[in-house]
Amino acid sequence: MRKKHSLGQEEESEEINLTPMLDVVFIMLIFFIVTATFIKEAGIQVERPDTFTADTQDDAAILIAISASDEIWIDRKEREPQAVRGIIERLHAENPKGSIVIQADEDSTNEKLVMVLEAAKAAGVSNVSIAADNN
Repeated sequence: MRKKHSLGQEEESEEINLTPMLDVVFIMLIFFIVTATFIKEAGIQVERPDTFTADTQDDAAILIAISASDEIWIDRKEREPQAVRGIIERLHAENPKGSIVIQADEDSTNEKLVMVLEAAKAAGVSNVSIAADNN
């Protein structure tokens, strides 16, 4: 009788414990979520002008898009020209080391581009770039 009872206990102890494996999977999942980089978008697709001397900008914290119809887009929302400076100040305060990249459509006017550049300068941001397609 004891042998039957002891055999039953051995069968139970031969089960595979999945808890450590699940712990490792969850730790890996958390690691990949934390280390993932997120793509920033201004909110609209613009046709950037072509250039031969464009350099890459890696630390863009603020993306501003100017559409062909001179609409200003920041954080996937259309913004009023008067509010651009305040928005830039707020976003720059969140990431002071980041830069601004302006994606101006090739059919947009220089007036809106200069207005955004002046707003960035007034907000205290010194690292401002204009996006272009590299040929």
